[in-house]
Formats: sequence, C-alpha cells, structure tokens
Amino acid sequence: MSKRVKVGSTRVAVAYIRVSKDEQKLGPEAQRAAVEEWAAREGVQVAAWHLDQGVCSVTPVEGRPALVAALAALREYGAGLLVVAKRDRIARDVVIAATVERAAGSSGARVVSAAGEGNGDAPADAFMRGVIDCAAQYERGIIRARTKAALAAKKARGECVGQVPYGYVREGDRLVAVPSEQATIDRARLLAAGGRSQRAIAAQLAVEGHVSRTGRMFAAAQIARMLISVEVARASNSAAAHCA
Repeated sequence: MSKRVKVGSTRVAVAYIRVSKDEQKLGPEAQRAAVEEWAAREGVQVAAWHLDQGVCSVTPVEGRPALVAALAALREYGAGLLVVAKRDRIARDVVIAATVERAAGSSGARVVSAAGEGNGDAPADAFMRGVIDCAAQYERGIIRARTKAALAAKKARGECVGQVPYGYVREGDRLVAVPSEQATIDRARLLAAGGRSQRAIAAQLAVEGHVSRTGRMFAAAQIARMLISVEVARASNSAAAHCA
C-alpha cells in the first residue's frame, strides 16, 4: 500500500523565481511583484521566497539550488502551492516542467502561476498546462534557431562572434581587458584558490564592494564564467586572426 501524501494548505504558498540573465524584462523584482499581487488577490500567504539567478530554462532540477530548496520548503511550511510569476519560469522544457509538477505533488502541493495559466484542477486546465509547456519549449527552439542563423551569417561575413566575457570589452576583432573588472576576477580567483564555493565567493565579493555590470551581487553562475574568462579571451583573440 502506497503512503498517503499529506496535502498542504492552499492558503500557503512557496514562491520560486528564476532569472536566466542579468538583463531580462521579467526580472526578479517584476516576478516578485506579480506573485505578491496574485497572493493579495487570492488571499494566500507566501511563506518563503527562493531565487535562482543566472539559471537557464533547461537546467535540470538538481542544478537549481533555489528550486530544490523551494520544493523542500513546501513540506516545511505545510504549503499547498508552489507559485511562479509565469509558467515558463519553471522551465522551457516539458520533461523538466513535469518533473517539478511531480515533485511538488509528492509534497502535497501543486504548481500555480500568478498569471493564471491553467491553474485549475479540471482536465481542460491540465491540457492547458501541457500546451503552455510545449509552447515554451517551442519558443526556446525558435530563438535558438534564429540565434544560430544570425551567428552563421556574421561568421560568413568574416565577423567574429561570441559573447564578451566579464573583464573585457570588444575592440574590433580583439578583446581588451578592463582593469577594474580584472581586479574583481583576480580577487575571485584568489578566493577560489582558498577553497571557497562559488556562492561564498559571490557573497564575499559583495561585502568588498565588487558587483556585476548591472550593479547587483554576482550569481554563482557568473562566478563560474568569471573564473574561466581569461581562457575565453585568449581563445577569442587567438581566433581573431582568422576572422579578417
């Protein structure tokens, strides 16, 4: 006999926020505002907030510390709802979205969207959630295809392509070091050499006044990219000779 799952209160929610890039229209503040407005309208108490910064829409659940914490918090607070601002904040992948749904269900909760996308229990609502997840995955595929085509066109014109890593600016076909950002990178490398985790490095940098280009605390993913930025720049400059 399977163990019966204790259903959480539908008047208590745990909020999950995901931002994939530093600059995004639906940033953490906008997502939080949407969830707070929804909670006030529905008479729901948001017991905890969890933010994954710099996390891609197709990152598996185990690769999202905040999402893992949010799912655990459902049982901790007896919450019956895992709320997101929009359905695609869960994922732009149908398998990952379904995994999160099942994980929430095993804790006696369900996933809801502040935007109201398929929040009900009727078969039509379940169908709508599936359609939304498929549409989000399709949209991501279209964006990737367009980006790939645009990069191929630039490469065909002899232009260098690729993201400019933190610590550098692009001047023509070469990456040139930015002294202030290089100082931040050096400090991050020193902290990493001391055995600190990426999150601990980000926290220490914030204490010392080192922030991202947007003026915010670095995310763990940004620290990871920062620690290899020198190698990226060297590779890019090496390839620049072939881009003329």
